[in-house]
Amino acid sequence: MWLSFLLFIPLMAFLIVVFLPQKYEIYSKTITFTAHSLLLLLAVYIYFFLPKSYAETLWLLEKYEWIKLDWGSWKFKIDYFLGLDGLNASIILLAAIVLWIGAWASWHIHQKVKSYFALYLLLATSVMGTFLAMDFFLFFVFFEFMLLPMYFLIGIWGGERREYASIKFFLYTLVGSILILIAMIALYLSVKEGEMHTFNLLAMQKKENFEADSYLALQNKDVIWGESYRFWVFWLLVIGFLIKLPAVPFHTWLPDAHVEAPTPISVVLAGILLKIGGYGILRIAYPIFPEVAIESSQVLGFLGMFAILYGALNALAQQDLKKMVAYSSVSHMGFVLMGIASLTSEGLNGAVFQMFSHGLLSALLFVIVGILYDKAHSRQIDDFSGLFKLMPSYSTLVTLTFFASLGLPLFSGFIGELFTLLGGFRSAVLPIYIPLLGALGVVLGAGYFLWTLQRMFLGKTWLKNPSLALQDISWKEKIVLACVVLVSLILGIYPQIIFQSTETTIAALLQKFLQ
Repeated sequence: MWLSFLLFIPLMAFLIVVFLPQKYEIYSKTITFTAHSLLLLLAVYIYFFLPKSYAETLWLLEKYEWIKLDWGSWKFKIDYFLGLDGLNASIILLAAIVLWIGAWASWHIHQKVKSYFALYLLLATSVMGTFLAMDFFLFFVFFEFMLLPMYFLIGIWGGERREYASIKFFLYTLVGSILILIAMIALYLSVKEGEMHTFNLLAMQKKENFEADSYLALQNKDVIWGESYRFWVFWLLVIGFLIKLPAVPFHTWLPDAHVEAPTPISVVLAGILLKIGGYGILRIAYPIFPEVAIESSQVLGFLGMFAILYGALNALAQQDLKKMVAYSSVSHMGFVLMGIASLTSEGLNGAVFQMFSHGLLSALLFVIVGILYDKAHSRQIDDFSGLFKLMPSYSTLVTLTFFASLGLPLFSGFIGELFTLLGGFRSAVLPIYIPLLGALGVVLGAGYFLWTLQRMFLGKTWLKNPSLALQDISWKEKIVLACVVLVSLILGIYPQIIFQSTETTIAALLQKFLQ
């Protein structure tokens, strides 16, 4: 039941908050923060201390029959199937950390408090369910349901253009969901487990479970526009997940959503929701369609490289600090896509590591931006100069976070970028120009982070609004920010903390490309 607890802790807290009398709504903050503290403690215990047994390639699994129908010649079933392995173990830990940071950062919410925290807990349940589900139908339910709380959290508690940003986010992600839904139906109609049609993701990864006369059978010769059905279903999945990643040219919803979202929701959006795109490709598209993944690797590698450069160049051009961080996320997630496309152990392990590292650091970056905005009511880079003298502790932590994000050795950002680039250079399927140009993103990343650091924190002290009496951050903020920086430092020095969980599962995934 350990995996179910990861779902039920935020879900039970959601029910408590929903039925909390309105006059006690202020306690919804404490309930939410307590629930996410328990969630974090449980995730740490599962990752580091819980003995894990291997069954059907999974460390832990929980499987119960949910829906089973026998309509004569048509039989199918849907299971409540949760699993944990090297692919999602570290991401579950990341989700717990980021959701805790978001709950902590939500303490200043004073408008419609009960509704906000109820939606936040519902979002946490959906996030955990998406990463734990091993049944495609269950995965899709959680994946799709995530839209609801995010839409309202941006649309109600966001900035001036919150309605536009929330609708844009909803429509983009809904299009991706529809593509994934079509692919899910095609897979369901083609795969049987025994006599039953099934949504079991593990069953879908086995060639022998595809019906010989189905559209997605490996030997099927039917084509559309010169390509097999398997090719088109693979790309339906991949495009759906690339929208969530987001990869260029499907990224345009992200800067608007980040700029208009309240700080805690930007933290969760950048820290964990973007990772669903990379995770979905590794969990669903690649193991089910390995032969198509090999054929499509150059396109995916190019999209990853292009996202690295495009995101970095856009970040260089930004005057809004939050928009700069948003475009840096596009660039850093490009490394994830390039690592996935490399089809090497270095690239795939590096992609998972990069997802964890970027999740931590992007969450920290948005908290940092939110703190400054709360104090100065401005995110414009040119509105500040010489902040080191006014806010020394804050400026020191910002400097460390920038260095970690640009890939300075001894920080986790360096390890993630290094291994994805190593995978690109070692790849037998990617042309050499893709990792070469991708490496330029490291230089450009240093450019926009160091330029921002120089303009805002160094030099002569100057504020556009001189009446502001900027105070340094509180001791609570110092502790939380310093702890996240410390985690990045520990992972940069000892990356085996993540690699020891991913290497076995990634090795098993790579075997599918050799069959």
